Amino acid sequence: MQEKPLEIERVDEAGGGGVIMRLHGPLLLGNFFPFQSMVRSDQSKVLVVDVADVPYIDSAGIGCLVGAHVSREHSGRKLIIAGASPRLLEMLKVTKVDQLFTFAESAQKALSKS
Repeated sequence: MQEKPLEIERVDEAGGGGVIMRLHGPLLLGNFFPFQSMVRSDQSKVLVVDVADVPYIDSAGIGCLVGAHVSREHSGRKLIIAGASPRLLEMLKVTKVDQLFTFAESAQKALSKS
């Protein structure tokens, strides 16, 4: 499978202390390292990972999301996954990690919940 680039769009939400990272493209072993670095360096209170434009995620991508959740949880910061497709939700259920995450229909709804 040809590795497509993962584009990451970072949006700081004024006043709320939240950040949205919109991912565009598949989240795969060959391309998740820039996203992982951005998550690790982010110090916002709430990080919303908008995956509405992620057509596919492999096991390494799932591991990356789990790692992001764990690192933020241990530092008292929140991670919310927004816009997950039924396919992505099913993959997270099959791998039994869905219960780790907080989900929202959209990034805006995620920030209004936090």
